[in-house]
Amino acid sequence: MSVDALKEALPAYAKDTKLNLGSVTTTSQLTEQQLWGTVLACALATGSRQVIAELSQEAGDYLSAEAFEAAKGAASIMAMNNVYYRATHLIGDETYATLPAKLRMSIIGKPGVDKVDFELWCLAVSAINGCGRCLESHEKVLREAGLPREQIQEALRIAAVVNATAATLEAEAALAPAAL
Repeated sequence: MSVDALKEALPAYAKDTKLNLGSVTTTSQLTEQQLWGTVLACALATGSRQVIAELSQEAGDYLSAEAFEAAKGAASIMAMNNVYYRATHLIGDETYATLPAKLRMSIIGKPGVDKVDFELWCLAVSAINGCGRCLESHEKVLREAGLPREQIQEALRIAAVVNATAATLEAEAALAPAAL
């Protein structure tokens, strides 16, 4: 189970996705924990069983048990926060932004790994889930912590490629003769 297995599974029309998947996982400026935590959190955010199975297996080779759990936690908390904060923003009434969320989010304060790594994972998941308010918030925290824009961009690239991989493979599964 691996990145290579996903690359093999991608159809010919997704050659760009295949090449990008190889590139984002092998030429990163991120630390190993930042890279593989981002990959894992993004895989979980896609909801694709195949992508989760393949990438979680490989991420487990690079992440400590604590980092693996924290990446899962980032995907979970952002699944909630992205819906809530995206909705309060899209309603268009700024009063909602002043109301307390009343949602438990303690993992953000104590993720069990370096706060910058966790914030990076939350940012990447927020990109997949399309929450502008969360993207702005996590990017600001990362920049204030000194993370360069190029590394933040890498997390966004990982999110884009993992999401494209999942979308392509899920579409292919749905189009398979057995599914029709």
